[in-house]
Amino acid sequence: MTVLTVQPDETPADEEPPDTGERHRLTALGGFAALSLDAMASVAYGPEAIVLVLAAAGAHGLGFTLPVTLAIAALLAVLVASYRQVIAAFPDGGGSYAVAKTHLGARTSLVAAASLVLDYVLNVAVAVTAGVAALTSAFPRLYDDRLWLCLAVLVLVTAVNLRGVVESARAFVVPTVVFVGSILVLIVVGLFRSGPVSTATADGHASALADNATSVGTLLLLKAFASGCSALTGVEAIANAVPSFRAPRVKRAQRAEVALGAVLGVMLIGLSVLISRFHLQPVQGVTVLAQLADASLGHNWAFYVIQFATMILLALSANTSFGGLPVLLKLLARDNYLPHVFALKADRQVHRHGVLALAAVSAALLVFSGGDTNTLVPLFAIGVFVGFTVAQVGMVRHWRGERGPGWRGKAVLNGFGALLTGVAAIVVTATKFEEGAWLIVIALPLLVLAFETVHRAYAHIGERLGLGRIPDPPHRDRSVVIVPVSSLTRLTSEALTAAASLGDEVRAVTVCYPDPEDRAHLHALERAWAEWNPGIPLVRLTCERRTLGRPIAAYVRDVSATEPDTRITVLIAEVEPVRLWQRLLQNQRGAVVAHAVRRDTDAVICRLRFRLF
Repeated sequence: MTVLTVQPDETPADEEPPDTGERHRLTALGGFAALSLDAMASVAYGPEAIVLVLAAAGAHGLGFTLPVTLAIAALLAVLVASYRQVIAAFPDGGGSYAVAKTHLGARTSLVAAASLVLDYVLNVAVAVTAGVAALTSAFPRLYDDRLWLCLAVLVLVTAVNLRGVVESARAFVVPTVVFVGSILVLIVVGLFRSGPVSTATADGHASALADNATSVGTLLLLKAFASGCSALTGVEAIANAVPSFRAPRVKRAQRAEVALGAVLGVMLIGLSVLISRFHLQPVQGVTVLAQLADASLGHNWAFYVIQFATMILLALSANTSFGGLPVLLKLLARDNYLPHVFALKADRQVHRHGVLALAAVSAALLVFSGGDTNTLVPLFAIGVFVGFTVAQVGMVRHWRGERGPGWRGKAVLNGFGALLTGVAAIVVTATKFEEGAWLIVIALPLLVLAFETVHRAYAHIGERLGLGRIPDPPHRDRSVVIVPVSSLTRLTSEALTAAASLGDEVRAVTVCYPDPEDRAHLHALERAWAEWNPGIPLVRLTCERRTLGRPIAAYVRDVSATEPDTRITVLIAEVEPVRLWQRLLQNQRGAVVAHAVRRDTDAVICRLRFRLF
């Protein structure tokens, strides 16, 4: 017989096409806005980190600000080119974790993943505290409430991300555009200035230049380079979140990555040129960016626009982590290194459990630090350099294995990038070790150990379940359903009716205690049972101790031992009240029995809910 299937020519007008989820994904512009906030906001502290290190060599040392920045910009170009290739080679996201897993082995991939997890979590805490610090600098009366302000900002960013990646991108487009536009205007106007328009911001503040200036040596330049590389945090976020983009995902993600690198590079170089042009010196209590805005635009409304935009973007740059970390956690869960709940996706393409876990850990860090940025900064940026280095080395292996056109040049480029980021990782760790970086050195292997422990647990579960193997065909066993009862009610009748529908034999059991009151209750139940005569035996389980679950579990074990080919089910009937508060009135006997049977036997547990209307 031939079956013909008729396909309609088009979808009926009153039916909507199926939702593939694409409308909840990012465009190139949306991805740039949602995933580059961390990198964009880093111009507020990247150049300052360079200047503060070079200040140890006095005014002469500050002259090396631009060369160091150019070296960082060159590294940025290498990283952008590399991550464009990572996006194309690993469209499922994961960044350095995906690269290391394919080319460097499982252990190295877990190191990369652990470094990214730590960096993402710390980025949220640092970004929120830095943004609130900018606010409390403008309004000192809020300083004592900075922790509550940090938590409020965290709740806001979390709520926006639970709405979906598209909604978060839309919410952050305006702050990103305002900040980038303001910095570019500052740079362009400053290039036409022969000197600073105003120094009102720095007046009255002590200089941060060292009194006994050191010489400019290789170690100082390396330290300045490593500190300035904090401006590169967030470059990898787009490669980690490729699945969040609309199709064609690879092209859109690559465009967003190039846009991020171009805008960030222009801002970093432009600000460094102005630092040298205005002979700016760092002072205590005033940021370098604030001095540049003052010198270029004057101490007017434009100055406050830049300060306010910087404050907003710093606080919201935590969104980069909310865009990248949940996708990374999904990949780790898919590979059995994290609980599978992190791989679940809610409406609007949101990995809700990853978002909530990131918010919870970040909140704990905020409480630990008391909302103080300086407590968290020494822990920051080490993880991202480890991830950069692993990704670069992995891409070198990738090119050597692929050996496509121009593979040698690409491998040299990635190798050079690995050398630079590796040096930066070592220098940052060494210089900040006593300031708190030792915590990261300890946390990395502990996190890797946790990943491996979860993986072993899943491997054991998979072995017991026979995952990947064809199981034996199903067959029918003789079944016995055991129903615990304590009184004769409608609930008892419903439970026995359900049990008779489930098994070949039904046995009701009741626990008897030696107390006279309990024995009287038992005799009354047995008389009522005989009078009712349901055709189901009532088994008396005598117990010297006043416990409910253990005698029932012991009876199940005895039945299992004497009838080895019998499938045993324990049906526990429970009342479910209409009102939520009425559940507090229940005695929880069902939960006690279920716990004991689950712990001590292999019987199937069936919870029958009898709803009261």
